[in-house]
Amino acid sequence: MSDQEQADIRLEISRLKQEHADFDAAINAMIAMACDPLQIQRMKKKKLFLKDRLMALEDKIIPDIIA
Repeated sequence: MSDQEQADIRLEISRLKQEHADFDAAINAMIAMACDPLQIQRMKKKKLFLKDRLMALEDKIIPDIIA
């Protein structure tokens, strides 16, 4: 993998981490305001999708070393 590809992936990881944190804050605010539970559940699913995407990108950068 080239340095440019790694830099692009790291930038995407950074963006996704910020988006994940934003979803977390939004979910906590929705819970505090007693919003619609279905809407909260949808937000949680989106947050989980972001986490899965983050892990997949991090796995691309960090090689799997079997000792």
